[in-house]
Amino acid sequence: PRRICGLDQLVEFWTNFLADVTKVLCELELTIKRVKVSTTPDEKVMDLFFITDTRELLHTKKRQEDTYEHLKVVLGDAMISCDIEMVGPEATACSQAPSFLPDEFTEEMFNMDSPDECKIGSVAFRTPSITMDNLLSPAHTLVQIVCQDHKGLLYDIMRTLKDYNIQISYGRLTTQENTECELDLFIMQADGSKIVDSSKQNALCSRLRMELSRPLRVAAVSRGPDTELLVANPVELSGKGRPLVFYDITLALKMLNSVIFSAEIGRYMIGDREWEVYRVLLDEGDGLSISREEIEQAVWKMLMSWQ
Repeated sequence: PRRICGLDQLVEFWTNFLADVTKVLCELELTIKRVKVSTTPDEKVMDLFFITDTRELLHTKKRQEDTYEHLKVVLGDAMISCDIEMVGPEATACSQAPSFLPDEFTEEMFNMDSPDECKIGSVAFRTPSITMDNLLSPAHTLVQIVCQDHKGLLYDIMRTLKDYNIQISYGRLTTQENTECELDLFIMQADGSKIVDSSKQNALCSRLRMELSRPLRVAAVSRGPDTELLVANPVELSGKGRPLVFYDITLALKMLNSVIFSAEIGRYMIGDREWEVYRVLLDEGDGLSISREEIEQAVWKMLMSWQ
């Protein structure tokens, strides 16, 4: 927990605090599975991080003390206390049920075929052009991608190829006027062979097209008198989520002068994929009128780094 001086400082505090905690846990090889953040009546913030240890040592006193010391060094006086406790699977089980997500979010954001154009409000995102060629290299399949630039572009390509167990031997990227990217990737399968099967080629091209068209999902929905912002990104097969998403969300809301009442990160199985979903309930008690479309656009632009 950490004491703050009023809700007007909450967003700024979370922007810095959560980014720092995320970076520390990442360096310690601790994977965040779920986060729940809320305020208390005595003007404190309680942050619950449900994590797993890739080293499988978090049950030891030394590993817990090392984690505490790293957090203390980075956070300083911002951290009043820190407790590390082992929990059973029942503690995070509720985050696995997709029924806890609003129906309009799952239907509109996840049950959508690859579109010709992704649109968040008035902000459009063009579908990339992806082609494959097996003639230009004796040992590799050439993948040519022409797409709109965005923050995390290389990450989205690499995580997709990683999930398909594809190796990159050489790559080249060029940009045009900072808005469009052209990539040439010489790739091979794990056994060192080209991708010659047309069904595998089509599957990989389709997945790349979708991941680069819609690397994240953003929606602002009505929750009674308040608004809930939901942002989702696919989880890698290795279990890792997209970095610094919460940082960008809170920064975008801060620039809108929108106050966060509570926030939570959970993982949900939707279809055949696991998704990391950020749920942020906004406090509209001060009468600040911001449309849901404005919120979606601001968050989307921040996540894509389109300013």
